[in-house]
Amino acid sequence: MSDNVKLIEVGPRDGLQNETTVLSIAQKVQFIDLLSKTGLKTIEAGSFVSPKWVPQMATSHEVFQSIVRTAGVTYSALTPNMKGLEQAITASVDEVAIFTAASETFCQKNINCSIEQSIERFIPLMALAKAHNLKVRGYVSCVMGCPYEGAISHKQVADTVKQLVNIGCYEISLGDTIGVGTAHNVKALIKGLTNEIDVSQLAVHFHDTYGQALANIYASLETGIRTVDASAAGLGGCPYAKGASGNVATEDVVYMLNGLGLNSGVDLNQLIDAGRYICQQLNRQNGSKVAIAHPTK
Repeated sequence: MSDNVKLIEVGPRDGLQNETTVLSIAQKVQFIDLLSKTGLKTIEAGSFVSPKWVPQMATSHEVFQSIVRTAGVTYSALTPNMKGLEQAITASVDEVAIFTAASETFCQKNINCSIEQSIERFIPLMALAKAHNLKVRGYVSCVMGCPYEGAISHKQVADTVKQLVNIGCYEISLGDTIGVGTAHNVKALIKGLTNEIDVSQLAVHFHDTYGQALANIYASLETGIRTVDASAAGLGGCPYAKGASGNVATEDVVYMLNGLGLNSGVDLNQLIDAGRYICQQLNRQNGSKVAIAHPTK
């Protein structure tokens, strides 16, 4: 197995969209520009969704046009529908992402359709992305559990993942949306999936609601996973568990990878600086234990 681990920085999108403070374009751009200097190779810089529902992402187009793009860094965006994809194309994004869920109830409540219908809606989007030479990443929410249905079967996760692969997603990020997963179950899920799907097509996206994210990432690495989503300073909350932390902090993941002798290519000190900057702008406590423990300059 490779010693290289690819980190997908989701703070500017998945992190900020769950923060109550709506930042200015300049603040978002500065955050992304700081992240671009850390060695991260992929930064999810925004989302093209309705500003009515996600006001935090209302200025994504302007953000993409204002950031200083670093050579070798992919700047991606979430595009849940055709309109979003069209906006993303005009903003010159490098890559896009779509999302569905492994839970029927969550899918209905989140995007008002069944899992099957969500996949069908993505087919014309995939065609347009291909026409513009844009790679498409897929997210599957609730792979470990659902706030409405409870435990989700591994078969349901596998069925959903395979459908996204079949329509053309190059990689599928397995999302533990409510952070209920534990290492044993994570290993079992991934081992089952890799009987049918190459491990190189899978990524993991753990929320730290119950403090299990790092343990789950470690378990995933042991199964061969080499792509991990994380959010600088642990940005974002879990909307289904009041007061709970959301995304695992990128700083904490990098520290763990360094300790394991695995290479992310990320400069931890510069990453900590980026996380501290955005926490100052949001007037919130840093969600990274590493950043809190790390001595200030």
